[in-house]
Amino acid sequence: MNIDDHAEELASDLGVDKAEVKENLQNLVEYSVPVEEAKRSLRRKFGDESGGGSSGPTAENIVDVGPDSGNVTVTAKVLTAGKRSIRYQGDDHVIGEGELADETGKISYTAWEDFGLEPGDTVTIGNASVREYEGNPELNFGESSTVSKAEDLDVPYDVGGDRDLADLSPGDRGRNVEVRVTEVETRTIDGRDGETEILSGVLGDESARLPFTDWDPHSEIEEGASVRLEDVYVREFRGVPSVNVSEFSTVTALDEPVEVGGPTRMAIREAVERGGAYDVELVGNVIEVRDGSGLIQRCPECGRVVQKGQCRQHGDVEGEDDLRVKAILDDGTDTVTVILDRELTEEVYGGDIEDARQQARDAMDQTVVAETIAEKLVGSEYTVRGHLSVDDYGANLETLEFRESADDPAERAQAFLAEVEA
Repeated sequence: MNIDDHAEELASDLGVDKAEVKENLQNLVEYSVPVEEAKRSLRRKFGDESGGGSSGPTAENIVDVGPDSGNVTVTAKVLTAGKRSIRYQGDDHVIGEGELADETGKISYTAWEDFGLEPGDTVTIGNASVREYEGNPELNFGESSTVSKAEDLDVPYDVGGDRDLADLSPGDRGRNVEVRVTEVETRTIDGRDGETEILSGVLGDESARLPFTDWDPHSEIEEGASVRLEDVYVREFRGVPSVNVSEFSTVTALDEPVEVGGPTRMAIREAVERGGAYDVELVGNVIEVRDGSGLIQRCPECGRVVQKGQCRQHGDVEGEDDLRVKAILDDGTDTVTVILDRELTEEVYGGDIEDARQQARDAMDQTVVAETIAEKLVGSEYTVRGHLSVDDYGANLETLEFRESADDPAERAQAFLAEVEA
């Protein structure tokens, strides 16, 4: 049933204008309020406390809760509890969020009212609705739900939000991390209240490095600082987890510096199967330099690559020269497209952009620049460091470092064989 059908059914039950109901319903759904919860909210708004005559919720184990479960009752232990501010229907609203667990599994939740949940509490939540979030079911409960203390449950999960950066995943809420701020900058964005200053950059610990955004800039977050961040949530940014610090997050300076590890070395298949990786190191052979490498032209307006004087967004443009490499790296487990910017391309090409222009003029063909680069790269093994993203177009590595590998292939082969035989 789509929004229009829900609105028509609701308007008929309430005896009010369908257009008004539909507008209110769309506003709530756009701000992630589940449809059934939104409909109950509108029934209360228009004076109908019946709840639409739906059957009562069923008691479920968490492992059995899915997006089609309807309204459910669960008894679970609170693993994490965080807060965040959202806006719908023009008003700011504070929601609670985190994870719940019982003996059978765990599930994320959003609480639309303040139920005073704390990590370690065991509660029975009645009349909760279920929606799909980040590909998984999520429990939602609000004014029409009940939350009561219950007998303690012994669950096979850690209570509390402390995690290493490498253990964070998009959709996590109420997490705590101890990190060093390795990069930070102040940016001005067009926020929901107009121009807003935020902080963005990179956090690191021994396990990984990840990008972050502080939506309510904290003075403790400065380059080189070691801090404990409590009640952060995680979103996906260019295929990797991104730490989000909010007005409800607590930032505490640490007395001891946090050690930051280097890039994470992994096989290409592992990195691709993760759906992306930040600050990863891959080792493999360049097997191809793809079209769109060498001397290229970019749109002066948006920076996109220009094909035959045409930008996909701005049409006919006078392209600006640039250098780029798109190389296929293969380590025997999978392949990835390694993208080198102008600076790295100049290093492997052995000349700057003016040298490339001159070579193209002499040959009356700009493809000779890519051919020269391919002659140097194809067939050799390289160690590549960068940020991997995976989308419908494949796996691409935004390259930070690119160098010939110093690894011993024979040693790697022996290690691989030993692992297989084990």
